[in-house]
Amino acid sequence: MTVHVDQDDHLVTITIDRERKLNALDYPTLDTLLAVLDRLEADESVRAVVLTGAGHRAFSAGADIPSLARSIADGTECALREIVRRRQGLTRRIEEFPKPVIVAVNGLAYGGGCEIVEAAPLAIAAAHATFAKPEITLGFPPPFGGSQRLPRHAGRKRGLEMILTGDPIPAARAAELGLVNRVVPADELMDAARDLAARIAGHAPTAVAACLRAVTRGVNLPIDEGLAVEAACFAATVPTEGVRAGLRRFLDRRD
Repeated sequence: MTVHVDQDDHLVTITIDRERKLNALDYPTLDTLLAVLDRLEADESVRAVVLTGAGHRAFSAGADIPSLARSIADGTECALREIVRRRQGLTRRIEEFPKPVIVAVNGLAYGGGCEIVEAAPLAIAAAHATFAKPEITLGFPPPFGGSQRLPRHAGRKRGLEMILTGDPIPAARAAELGLVNRVVPADELMDAARDLAARIAGHAPTAVAACLRAVTRGVNLPIDEGLAVEAACFAATVPTEGVRAGLRRFLDRRD
């Protein structure tokens, strides 16, 4: 198996385990990740997910290049089906997942690995982690959604600098650009990711899902449309036990 899943109470850790290949994402690994996310979404005991890579060298080097080359050799339709749809499907699934996905970047995050970081709602990087968009060296633009998400994080000019040069950036620069929430020493990475997950998991799952949905759907809309998304997400929580319990706790403390 190239994907390992470990659950500790409400937290699940997913590890991409192709360490000898720098955790590159071949098709079986992509499909397994999607199947795992489907299962975790349906499991009410799961409230947060940490996604990381095996070892200390790489979170993920991105696409498995031999697999990608075979798809391209089979023509445009095959390349669109196997590369773009599959990979954009994974990043979209992570971006829209109704439970928080926290990426723990334990090494290099290149290509599709960087695009997973961009898609995830939260990310923490080890101090030695590096980030890059090397697709241009292979002759094509990012196919995991990175040409769209990176400029939304970093701004058009800073995003284009990474996309057009392929040059890597260190973890500290990734934090400055908004790709990761913070940078920690390597030996503190998983503890920091799990601590963040625990602080979120303590809140009502319905509230967490509504916050994720409101931000993800509204962030790139005009403000009036975004406010309508916010109103709909708020309305969905009104009849929930999470609201009733939260209000009870507040009123009980005040009394």
